[in-house]
Amino acid sequence: MPQQTGTPDPAPDQAADPNSRPPGRRRLRATVVTVALGAALFLAGAVGLSPLNQDPGTAKDERPGASSPRGSIDALRADLRRLPDNPVGWAQLGMAYVQQGRTTADPALYAKAESALRRSLKVQPRDNYQAETGMGALAAARHDFATALTWGRKAAATNPSNAAAQAVLADAYTQLGRYEESYRAVQRMTDLRPDSSSLARASYTWELRGDLPKARALMKRALDDAASPPDRSFARLHLATLAQESGDPTTALREASAGLRTAKDDAPLLEARARAHAALGHERQAVADYTAAVAIAPLPQYVLGLGELQQSLGRDVEARTQYGVLRAQEQVRRAGNAPADTDAILFEADHGDARQAVTMARTAVEARPFIAVQDACAWASHRAGRDAEALPYADRALALGTRSALFHYHRAMIHSALGDTSAARKDLEQALAIDPHFHPLHAPRARTALDRILDRSEGAS
Repeated sequence: MPQQTGTPDPAPDQAADPNSRPPGRRRLRATVVTVALGAALFLAGAVGLSPLNQDPGTAKDERPGASSPRGSIDALRADLRRLPDNPVGWAQLGMAYVQQGRTTADPALYAKAESALRRSLKVQPRDNYQAETGMGALAAARHDFATALTWGRKAAATNPSNAAAQAVLADAYTQLGRYEESYRAVQRMTDLRPDSSSLARASYTWELRGDLPKARALMKRALDDAASPPDRSFARLHLATLAQESGDPTTALREASAGLRTAKDDAPLLEARARAHAALGHERQAVADYTAAVAIAPLPQYVLGLGELQQSLGRDVEARTQYGVLRAQEQVRRAGNAPADTDAILFEADHGDARQAVTMARTAVEARPFIAVQDACAWASHRAGRDAEALPYADRALALGTRSALFHYHRAMIHSALGDTSAARKDLEQALAIDPHFHPLHAPRARTALDRILDRSEGAS
């Protein structure tokens, strides 16, 4: 459905309602790029792009002698050797490197991405929305969302019909805490190209606001509209995530397993299945899936998830091994002066130096006031004994109505430390109602804390 110029944006509550499918909707073909949400966007905020008609998986293998399907990095390089002044080719190569860096957790690939994208801009300095969009995606992958916003605006100004630019804008606005603007960008993206990528982002806007039925309905539409195996795997992943975070690990397991039948080496799907297995008490399978995910892409959330699961099972040696990996990753991050993500902050707060976690969190939240960063800042402050400072961050993390058991648990413990037993009880009950298995270490602590409050209440009556 083409965008109507001169028409005000719809209200956020009406944006991409799953029950309002545009009549006569047709699939719109983007001229250069297809934007796909990276798994890390959901709470972590990374974004991935892949060139048009490219299966993102084809960009992963650069080994000598590996096959080079159309759209792969090797194939793009071969094309550029024949046509070295092709700005679109350089932009596609840059975006393929962004995708590869996101999926392999190798930040060195971002330098290659930047080199290719700047080569594209050098060849064609003006009206190069493909490279401008790629630069926005690269900045988002590096968690530099202010820069991502700048490039997204440039790309949208160069080509107002570029749905990919709206995706970059939506992700940047979300991570910068500018949620109303992000909703409008998602609506424009959906108007321009109502495909699985747009529907997935629309789903996330409802997830942020706590409307999980609408989020699920839109993600199911994204699955129905998926044009490729990676798009279908992506939709399965987030249907699994929505089920898991609603306290339904059986459905989460079914969705993740369905995705893995056609994408057996998909690390995000392996993590999703690991979480479902853990919630269902399938400890051996959970450890195996987490271990496989870490072997494919040692992203901090997978390493931390495996370490905390091992700790919950009393396997302290194995847990310390994973925590050692996280500490090594943290040293690399600090050496590169990269911003701390929520997993690094929470790890430092729970397993390291809480005061250092506060420093990391305050720096992060100033640059990126997204709800997950607000929550991490709240928890770090609590762990450092600064509960009066922690509470406003915890409140902001839940201000949109997001249904997060972990956020409610964090705020409950802050309320408890401040002596507000009534508020602590309410948040603990909410956390366990949303998902009684939300965390291998914190969920049992939440039950213990709630039982203690209820026992005191009964003793006082």
